[in-house]
Amino acid sequence: MKSREISPARRAAFLITATLIIVGSARAIAATTTNWALQPLVCPQVPGVAPRTSRSIAPLNPIDAFIQARLAASKLTPSPEADRRTLIRRLHFDLIGLPPTSEAVRAFEQDRSPDAYAQLVETLLNSPRYGERWARHWLDAVRFAETTGFEVNTPRPNAWPYRDYVIAAFNSDKPYDQFILEQLAGDALGADAATGFLVAGPDDKVKSPDPVLTSNQRADELHDMVSTTASAFLGLTVGCARCHDHKFDPIPQADYYALKAIFEGVQHGERQLRTADTAAKDQELTAHRQRLERIDARLAELEPVARTQVIDTNELRAPVHPRQNVEHFEPIRARHLRFIINATTDAEPCIDELEVYTSESKPRNIALASAGAQTSASGVYPNSEIHRLEHLNDGKVGNSHSWISNERGKGWVQIDFPQTMTISRVKWGRDREQKFSDRLAVDYRIEVAAGSNDWRLVAGSVDREPFRPGARPRSSFHPAGLPPAALAECKALSAERTDLENRINELSKGTSFYGGTFVAQPPPTHRLHRGDPMQPRDTILPGALSAVSLRFEASGRTGDFSTLTDNQRRRLALARWIANPANPLTSRVLVNRLWQYHFGEGLVNTPSDFGANGARPTHPELLDWLACEFLGVESVSAKEPRDLRPAPRPWSIRHMHRLIVMSATYRQSSAIRADCMAMDAGSRLLWRYPPRRLEAEAIRDLILATSGKLDLRMGGPGFSFFEPNDNYVRVYAPRRDYGEDTWRRMIYGTVVRQRPDGVFGVFDCPDGGQIAPKRTRSTTPLQALNLLNSGFIQQQAGFLAERLRKENGPEPKAQVRGAFRLAFQREATRGEIEASLALVRAEGLALFCRALLNANELIYVD
Repeated sequence: MKSREISPARRAAFLITATLIIVGSARAIAATTTNWALQPLVCPQVPGVAPRTSRSIAPLNPIDAFIQARLAASKLTPSPEADRRTLIRRLHFDLIGLPPTSEAVRAFEQDRSPDAYAQLVETLLNSPRYGERWARHWLDAVRFAETTGFEVNTPRPNAWPYRDYVIAAFNSDKPYDQFILEQLAGDALGADAATGFLVAGPDDKVKSPDPVLTSNQRADELHDMVSTTASAFLGLTVGCARCHDHKFDPIPQADYYALKAIFEGVQHGERQLRTADTAAKDQELTAHRQRLERIDARLAELEPVARTQVIDTNELRAPVHPRQNVEHFEPIRARHLRFIINATTDAEPCIDELEVYTSESKPRNIALASAGAQTSASGVYPNSEIHRLEHLNDGKVGNSHSWISNERGKGWVQIDFPQTMTISRVKWGRDREQKFSDRLAVDYRIEVAAGSNDWRLVAGSVDREPFRPGARPRSSFHPAGLPPAALAECKALSAERTDLENRINELSKGTSFYGGTFVAQPPPTHRLHRGDPMQPRDTILPGALSAVSLRFEASGRTGDFSTLTDNQRRRLALARWIANPANPLTSRVLVNRLWQYHFGEGLVNTPSDFGANGARPTHPELLDWLACEFLGVESVSAKEPRDLRPAPRPWSIRHMHRLIVMSATYRQSSAIRADCMAMDAGSRLLWRYPPRRLEAEAIRDLILATSGKLDLRMGGPGFSFFEPNDNYVRVYAPRRDYGEDTWRRMIYGTVVRQRPDGVFGVFDCPDGGQIAPKRTRSTTPLQALNLLNSGFIQQQAGFLAERLRKENGPEPKAQVRGAFRLAFQREATRGEIEASLALVRAEGLALFCRALLNANELIYVD
């Protein structure tokens, strides 16, 4: 057989591809031993302090020793300390995101006690505003938003509990290792809201019967969870290993799918938010449901007698009710059951749960999917996450877990049991949470079959009274003709049953939140050839990254959790692996994030990529010292500088803030020095404090604070920047008016993917489509135009003018002075007063206020 000729072009392409694969694999293997971030964390010695010059600020803690040693090596010197007005403004905006009052600035300037600065730091760190400020940074890094994204971009009205959880975590100084555990497995730790982290990303709601599209959508959902978890906590681009081994980092494709296996049981969706009294409620609910089952069993015993009397006297059963209906019939053998609907009160029929009970002494619901039952239907309501066929028998009641037909007024569903069973009762409802009463089946029949085509009618609407909207539910059969004793028992049981159902319904009410739903026993995970869901290869067991081998001897657990089959235990095991103090990535990544938000740039300026393609740290020893300090490991040094910090507490984020802002490095002036600018124009070596513009949220909040309209209510559902609409494909039109409901801090504004706020979105707000561990810093004409001409700014300028008149009287000069104190926390100069008065006389006080709200001094921190 003649060999096939390979063209020169194909041969060249093959050689290039092979070379890239070999080189990429070699780099990945080499990275295991050379990548600095994967090396074990070793606490470095604090360097000695360089001699102080007349201009230098004295070192105050070990941070300064590292910074000043690097400056000395580059023949640079630190800057002197900033003035006290600058320091208090810097601290306020950094720690709580709001400006200080002019009175607070004046008091700080006059307080010369040695601990005045330290007391100010503690006051701000213990303010509830601190959690609101720093939660926003974390929400950026984990792609939190409150719509689904993609083309329909449907709102998630119950996503806010995760935002509130993050705020509370910062305010309580929750240890970071616990913060990790709860976000990955809060359902196992009594912190339900924390699992909003898992499903905070986008989710394509437009489903399709096409198995290829459906499989790719699910693969994308899991990819988002894997990638975000790895980038947020570990600073690695694990998502690059979805289709092949990572080209630069030691992350084989098998590692990606080992992590994917951990999230295989996580689905986008809502569940009930458990509170502190959930356990007591659950216990009471269980007791009530058990009693309800006993009542139903007794009523079932009375039913044959009652049904005989009903037929004889032409009495009809109670009409159908939206909450619940029970169909009793003579025991019959069945392998299949179908519910056929011919008419409804309106629109497409809806069933929240279809239950089928055996005729045993202890009846069982054999219609549950968890019992092996399978469902089919005439059709399903299109493009809906909450109205799906699998909700027909998932054990969850209520409209948010229901089936709706795709035909107006009619449809059918069928349940096939694993084996033929004897049944005698069917229970169904439109919405057992009593929120909806439309779409109720009023003309229906229920048929069963033991074989393939021997269908028999067992129940239906033919013997029911006509439907009456608003009627209270009562027994599904009329007890006429029963013996007096049985009749009295039936009435008493029916009354007790109604009371129990009302109490169960009351206890079952709770706050639904968007925190994901979980499949206890997830399906197996396969490595996908080229990442294609239609090309599964070998089965992959759950696990972590092979390049970071950890053990948990202290707690008796090992880092190998490949044998875990339960989804919750898998997530908890991964969280413990990430939060293990021996993990070299976790503490390094977090302290770098904190440093970034204090100084504008991290020691590693690619905060979510510590891999080979990321930046190397400017101060590697300082980074490792901070990581050790974060873990509570004391550094060793013969010449450690004076240290004002309290004893460290492991995993305390607040302690790290305190350490950073108490340093001399942080307290430096931001003034430009030509000699230093020539060598380090970006101030990366921190010879001065790097000035920067505030982010969008802080700008908006300080404008509201300056005008006197800032609403400091915390928590709960947020406000919207957009006009309400309920289009299938949402159109987010910016609001034309800004009422009191929109004057809360911007963190409580609903975050819409792909559509940032029309006024402040231009200040580099992330769109929620991807993680944003580091915001861009653009300067555009739209920023200036929005701050000058938007309806919001004009409104707030008017409010500021009203405030100035109220607090300073009618005299323009007093108003101008008051304006400078409010906006800049300082007195106006003579030249500023003269220029301002000229503007007020020519254009009015409101326009002067607009100019004030556009000043660089207002929105820049130096």
